[in-house]
Amino acid sequence: MTLGKEIRGLDPNSVSVDYLRTQLAEHGVVILREQEIDDQQFLDFLRRFGDLMFTEGETPVPGFSDLNVVSNVGRTTPPKSTFHVDTTYVPNPPAYTALRAVCVPTAGGSTQFSDQYTAYETLPSAVKENLAGRTVTHRVTGVASDTDSSADHPLFAVHPISGRTALALSAPARCVAISGMDSAEAHDTIQYLFEHSTRAENVMQHAWAPGDLVMWDNRCVMHRADHSGVVGNRVMHRGMVANTNAPSVM
Repeated sequence: MTLGKEIRGLDPNSVSVDYLRTQLAEHGVVILREQEIDDQQFLDFLRRFGDLMFTEGETPVPGFSDLNVVSNVGRTTPPKSTFHVDTTYVPNPPAYTALRAVCVPTAGGSTQFSDQYTAYETLPSAVKENLAGRTVTHRVTGVASDTDSSADHPLFAVHPISGRTALALSAPARCVAISGMDSAEAHDTIQYLFEHSTRAENVMQHAWAPGDLVMWDNRCVMHRADHSGVVGNRVMHRGMVANTNAPSVM
């Protein structure tokens, strides 16, 4: 796919949701520029896609319990971030994640996305044959939680809208097992697939500007924040939309 589509001059609360779902399924990421909206308007936009989800342990936006704050303010060291998919350690992870730029740094702070359709399509045939039909166990890491939550998901997943197959991963620390493999083989396989997915030619980088609203489809991209070289405050408000159409197994 052509990873990422930029759209200007669009009213997020009147545009067709079906149109945006199709664009997200085709391009993975939609960048809505010049969106001078507040948190209530952001929430109204997200609710047009379906029920919202919230990750246990995150910091909610004051007055908006369905949104959480992503911020470097007050930190003495940069946050850590690796490519991942949000909240995959539950049986039904979010279909979509969106960020609203509240405060953009004067330098750095981009968000990177990987094309998981191309990641699957460029795997060697022998690897595809060996891994077809297998599942990956995802386990919670990095957030305060009262439970050791985990869930199994297909490694090769057919997107319910585009019909294309994606290599469905998250951060290696969260992918703890592959069906039909011992732990050593699963570890090596996950590391290989992760490195294959996140090679430079398979990654798009979004440089934030004031007024940006960025939404992505968790079923066909991974993402990470690039915290290197950030100058100034970086504050985003995040919302996640529940998945009503889970991908099928390939």
